Amino acid sequence: MDQVTVAVGAALPLTLTSHPLQRSGAWAVTVLAGRDTPEGVSVEDLEDVADRLVADVCAAAASSRQAVEYDWWKVLFALFPNSKATHNSRPRDRAALQPAISQLFAPDDTDDTDESDDTGVWPCTFCGVPSSVVWTKMVLPMFDTDKAINTLPPGVPGWPVCRGCRVAMWALPYGAWVTAGSATVLTCEEPAVERAFVTRNVRRARRIAQVGFDGLPATAGPEHVVAVALRQLAPELPATAVLWSFKNDNQDPWLRVSRTRRATARFLSMVGARAPLRAGWSLLEQALTARDKDGQVVADGRQGAARSLFEAEDGSSRPFLTRIHHLLVAPARRWLPYELGALATLGSTYAEEVLGMEPRLASVATLLVDWIEHGSASPRGRFAEYRAVALKPYQLGQLLMQAQSRLMLDGRAAPAGPEDCAALISTGPRSWEQRMLLFFSVTELLVRRGVSIGGGADPDDEERIKQLVEQPILESDEEDAA
Repeated sequence: MDQVTVAVGAALPLTLTSHPLQRSGAWAVTVLAGRDTPEGVSVEDLEDVADRLVADVCAAAASSRQAVEYDWWKVLFALFPNSKATHNSRPRDRAALQPAISQLFAPDDTDDTDESDDTGVWPCTFCGVPSSVVWTKMVLPMFDTDKAINTLPPGVPGWPVCRGCRVAMWALPYGAWVTAGSATVLTCEEPAVERAFVTRNVRRARRIAQVGFDGLPATAGPEHVVAVALRQLAPELPATAVLWSFKNDNQDPWLRVSRTRRATARFLSMVGARAPLRAGWSLLEQALTARDKDGQVVADGRQGAARSLFEAEDGSSRPFLTRIHHLLVAPARRWLPYELGALATLGSTYAEEVLGMEPRLASVATLLVDWIEHGSASPRGRFAEYRAVALKPYQLGQLLMQAQSRLMLDGRAAPAGPEDCAALISTGPRSWEQRMLLFFSVTELLVRRGVSIGGGADPDDEERIKQLVEQPILESDEEDAA
């Protein structure tokens, strides 16, 4: 953090820093206090929020395993497994527990103290405000214990944390998307998106504390909430959204980071505004929805579609283009021509708007469509032949040679040249994306020409397309709107 930020933060009860956990907690304090920005939180606001935290923590810690409040204790245990609120030796009486929890958020003793001397005052780890309180992993998620002395300043028995940041770190469960064992926080270049995400989670946290996880309505997860906020609040702004998901227990803590591209907000805005893109997104959501044998949803397609926009730092996520391609080649699906075109348009638009790709594929796509459309073999058979090798560079090159020679022998023009095919048959970086985009282009062109690949028309097809286009997408669910 730069010196300007620290200097400004020193005069404020609460400072918004760049640390993901503190930042989420600071926004949660802001929302709980009813303020617009963290800078607007007063000392009195901070006191009120701290009192609320103490009351909620004590209620959860003193609850029985059968009580709905116990679910909030599970959330606290996932984040602060060694704290006085979650330890097995904790008192089960609210009155007996309250002094220890209240002490967590007591004001710093820094009056008339020069932070440069040896009186036990240090700059806050997060915002730089002078603090006389040090915290360790016992009350600070995802930090080292006080035994890890090599990561701390000499003579400091923990991480200095000022009162505002201490309140923020324990308000974190309200600002994060929480489960009984993990939490997810958001950082975004557009602060309004962060606030919208936290506001949604604060409402959800209140319900968990009141009725438990079983009392929550079925809703999509954090990626969907972020996608809705990006579309609504930052459609024309280049804004990267980063999700930090973590588990902080004593057995197997982990941290996973995933992010969207900066142009994702613009792409989502385009999806909402254009009928073919809306239809393609609806098909993606439908395809990613899974139900059990009783018809109950076990995998929410809205969440699956939104998650496909996030790229995991460890490379474990499935790219958006890959998902679209797998849908287009799914053998069990009977796609209408309009649906094929919608999915292909969704994929190609994502490549152009989000990945910044401008491939020159028209000539090769025309070559393949001419070959599929004309000849003794059926268009369906030739399309299946192309689909089987669409992502295999060497086999695709052989097919392009076959298509070009067949058209030339039939006296037809063959528009593609070596420079058009070079990127498609190479094994270089992003060449697989080029081959996917070619598949999208071929699909779109087949639909425009009216080349029949699937079965015959069905009387219900027109109604199916109408419902697809009118299906609402990327909207807040009932819990979001409450």
